[in-house]
Amino acid sequence: MSTHSVEKFSGVGVSAGRVIGTVRRMPDPISAPADGAPFAPGASVESETARLAEATATVAAQLKERAAHATGDAQAVLKATALMASDRSLLKSATKLVASGTCAESALWEAADAVATQLAALGGYMAERAGDVLDVRARIVAQLRGVPAPGIPDSDEPFVLVAVDLAPADTATLDPAKVLALVTSDGGPQSHTAIIARSLGLPAIVAASETTALRDADRVYVDGIDGLVVRNPTEVEVAIARTYANREQLPDFDGSGVLADGHRVPLLANVGSGEDAQAAAAAGAEGVGLLRTEFCFLGREKEPSHEEQVAAYGAVFAAFAQQKVVVRTLDAGADKPLPFLTDASEPNPALGVRGYRTDTTSPGVLARQLTAISEAAAAHQAEVWTMAPMISTPAEAQDFAALVAEAKLPTAGVMIEVPSAALLAERILERCDFVSIGTNDLTQYTMAADRQLGSLAELNDPWQPAVLHMVAATCAGAQGAGAQGAGAKPVGVCGEAAADPALAVVLVGLGVSTLSMNKRALAPVAAVLRTVDLAAAQDLARLALQAASADEARALVRAQLPELDRFGL
Repeated sequence: MSTHSVEKFSGVGVSAGRVIGTVRRMPDPISAPADGAPFAPGASVESETARLAEATATVAAQLKERAAHATGDAQAVLKATALMASDRSLLKSATKLVASGTCAESALWEAADAVATQLAALGGYMAERAGDVLDVRARIVAQLRGVPAPGIPDSDEPFVLVAVDLAPADTATLDPAKVLALVTSDGGPQSHTAIIARSLGLPAIVAASETTALRDADRVYVDGIDGLVVRNPTEVEVAIARTYANREQLPDFDGSGVLADGHRVPLLANVGSGEDAQAAAAAGAEGVGLLRTEFCFLGREKEPSHEEQVAAYGAVFAAFAQQKVVVRTLDAGADKPLPFLTDASEPNPALGVRGYRTDTTSPGVLARQLTAISEAAAAHQAEVWTMAPMISTPAEAQDFAALVAEAKLPTAGVMIEVPSAALLAERILERCDFVSIGTNDLTQYTMAADRQLGSLAELNDPWQPAVLHMVAATCAGAQGAGAQGAGAKPVGVCGEAAADPALAVVLVGLGVSTLSMNKRALAPVAAVLRTVDLAAAQDLARLALQAASADEARALVRAQLPELDRFGL
């Protein structure tokens, strides 16, 4: 063993796994060119403009090519980044600077900086978009200089990737055959890094601020369950990693979510395209609990046509004939701005006109989307349910249900993402057929903590007892709104919390009827649910509700679920 001292670093574990490996850090960022640097000798406005256009097109094409070989969240992220690389307003601003005598590198750098500064000043989700702009800027300047773009380092041997944070285009192209684990000093539980790590099954830790001290070739132990990094691990950590590697393999999901006593809990998939849906169906998903329809709209200057929408939704419905597909209508705004629908100048987009609220400022888009969903549903055999995001009041739920009925769709529901909706769930469910809890947003709004900020990762944890009380309030409302003798109205969970096997048990104990997750989570969640009956799940839910912190709630519940260790979860 190494004679160097053992050092331990704490962060937030966001994807299970325990491994030992050698550190490779993300390479240094592209350095800024000099402000207003002039043309190189022999260059002209025409040649610099052509260089700029060519570099931008090349980067966009590279990202599109990578997107073509990716799926799910990774594909969506890469497509959005590729569109940003070819953004006409960014290229136009840079071209104007070239016309005034600034070289292509400096012009692009300055133009992108202006866009990023404007987004950062808006705060919240829009500030995260600033990071995307800076990522694209670095790639285009690297192309202009003829040097490698920033990204995942190359290595002949598998390694632990350590970074301050990862750009969306990087997280989207991680190779799990080469990357053993991810450790970032920034980022939060719902950052791109965390979401992609979970979808790939890579052990990952975020918000581990002190890991900036780690260097290439350091030997480390990474515990994505407990959020621990150990430099120069001892025999104790080596043994733990070895035990994890030899853990019992999870049985494949057999397509039936059920508790030990036979209580059914359908396990559904979160998808964003027809390709996603086919992969989820192949993994055994019992339906779709969340179809993100933004994939049709993101990065577009204008609303997609009726025919485009019908084809896109139909590709998902085709993969789940005779099964439930819950379609979320357009969740635009906040981190998903659309030129034809959202106001980029909002001072706080996360609390602004987003989701269902856009129908008040841009009426017609939602009705046209519902018409397209209805036509696609009529052409396929899926059981289509439709829900609206960002509902805050019973009146909004009633208005949306009326729109759904007008579109001749049979089942209307709403997302529970804000505390007001959770607290008034009974009144809301008197006006619609079902609700689905988006735990990512419900957590950030309940705890008043931006879900992208690593510094607030401790607050932004779905195990927070306050968040669990919101889930309990929603389920109680569903029980109250149930028809006489018919039981509670359906309550689903489609946020990332459903993919945590221990938390899934608590959610079922609170009264949640279906769980929706990324396809990789189906097997572990199903395996753990099968080890408890409904009474035990309810007991664990009460334990979690009585806890004073997220850490206490998690520890109390996990201590009662030995199968988590058995399967390395």
